[in-house]
Amino acid sequence: MTQCRLADPVAGPADPRMAAYLDGEHHPQQALPPRVGYVASSGEQIVAYIAGHQTKRHGCEGELQYFFVAPAYRRRGVGTALLRLLARWFLEHGVRHVCVGIANDSPPEAKPFVEHHGALPLKRYWYAWEDVGAVGR
Repeated sequence: MTQCRLADPVAGPADPRMAAYLDGEHHPQQALPPRVGYVASSGEQIVAYIAGHQTKRHGCEGELQYFFVAPAYRRRGVGTALLRLLARWFLEHGVRHVCVGIANDSPPEAKPFVEHHGALPLKRYWYAWEDVGAVGR
């Protein structure tokens, strides 16, 4: 996944805590242990990834923690497919209200992408799906 980020010099390197997060050794604020990650590949190369967990943060039940699609694979349905996989995982774990942080250093496509998929502003730098099941519709 680290190599995937190298495809976008504007995005910068992957969060070095990501491996620890996926191994259950790094815990974002108010994160609960259940977490999952998915990747999309082209041949042997990972071109996109997404990860999330259950949480109590900002009154949500789940949080999209990591999400990246290499520039050459954007606007081709890869991100949508990954988001739907994560939404399905949340629903299977009884999670409906899911938040995602959109920071100033997030790619410019981040906010329009989550808005297109039904997320609404929650608070400064945060968006949320009241019902993440709407992502799959």
